[in-house]
Formats: sequence, C-alpha cells, structure tokens
Amino acid sequence: MALYAIGDTHLSLGGSKPMDVFGGGWAGYVEKLREGFQIVSPEDTVVICGDVSWGMSLEEARPDFAFLDALPGGRKLLLKGNHDYWWMTAAKMKAFFAENGFSTLDILHNNCHIYGDAALCGTRGWFYEEERGEHSAKIFNRELIRLEASLKAAGEREKLCFLHYPPLYQGYRCQEIIDLLERFGVTLCCYGHLHGGSHRLAVTGRQGAVDYRLVAADYVGFTPVCIL
Repeated sequence: MALYAIGDTHLSLGGSKPMDVFGGGWAGYVEKLREGFQIVSPEDTVVICGDVSWGMSLEEARPDFAFLDALPGGRKLLLKGNHDYWWMTAAKMKAFFAENGFSTLDILHNNCHIYGDAALCGTRGWFYEEERGEHSAKIFNRELIRLEASLKAAGEREKLCFLHYPPLYQGYRCQEIIDLLERFGVTLCCYGHLHGGSHRLAVTGRQGAVDYRLVAADYVGFTPVCIL
C-alpha cells in the first residue's frame, strides 16, 4: 500500500478546455496521465491537489470523474482548486459519486483521511495573486478555518498536508498557513497550481520543520509522486 500525490489534472473530457491547446508538455496530457498512473497499485491512495476538472457542474465533469475512477488506485482524494467550478457541498458530491458508481473518489475538505499511522489533511489554501479586499479576506479566513479543522481532526497522528495553492513562493510567504502547519507538527506539505515558467520560482524541500513539494502534473511529468 503506497501513498501518491499529483495536482492539476485539468481534465476536460466533457467540455471544451483541453490543456493540449497550450502545447509543450501539455500535448497529449490525458494519455500521459493514463500512462503515469500505471505505477499505482489497486490498493494505493492518490491525493489530487486541486484543479481536477474544467467542468462547470458535477454533470459536466462526469466524464472526467469516470476517467479518474477508472485509473489504478483504490482511493483518490480530491481537493478543491481555483478552477474547480463544479465543486458543491460535500453531501452533494458524495451522493453524485455514489450514484454514478465512482467508488474510488472522495474529497479532502473540512476533514482528514487516515493512511496507516498518518492523517492526510488539507484544503485549497490561498495565494498572493488573488484579489485583495474584504471579500478576499473572508475567503482567506475561511480557508484558514478549514485547514485548522482538518488538522485538528487528525488528532495525535503524524500529519501530511495537501494544498492547491503553494504556501511558499519565491518572494512570498503565506505566514498564516505556514504557522498552522508548524503549530500542528505537519511533516510534509504537497501543493500544485504552479505551471510552466512558474516552476522555477517554486519553493521545494525543507523550510523550517516542513518538507514542501510541488506536485503539479506538468512539473512531475504527469506521473503521481510516491510520498510513502
């Protein structure tokens, strides 16, 4: 049993926003994802760190969920990304997955999932590029509450954290999120969101007590990264 992470699958099998149009490493990315997942075994867990599907609703994202569900891996935990417009309440998403027989899909949001002796925690997070102002502050504070709830749910277990937005970036630190990670003893934080030229600005490796890793799909060659 192994634990993997990957972010930003950006699927659009039922829509009109395939990432192939960007060329470069994204050309043929759906097949690259299919091939990359072949390292995953049926009993393994994969955390997908947001920007899962371009679908504007659960129904429009259905082909993307079907694609993910059919990939190897017994459990795939989905985080919300800034482009996951299909995201609904937990009850509606879980019901939709059940109704469609997507038995390997679940969400990581306001909760944690147990993996052996460790707890998998996470939320979308927040990023400096987002708009400033009162509305932005409310969203950011809500993300802090969600992350803290997820970390508290883990109890005394070792905590591994998964975010969509990077809490660290060259020239930027989201100190409130970093403080939460360190206060709750998080040992590893995986994140996505950064693409193309932004890869070189990512902060990876140990910073303080936390090991940070960028797992955006185009950064890791569309192959899930083995965490444990």
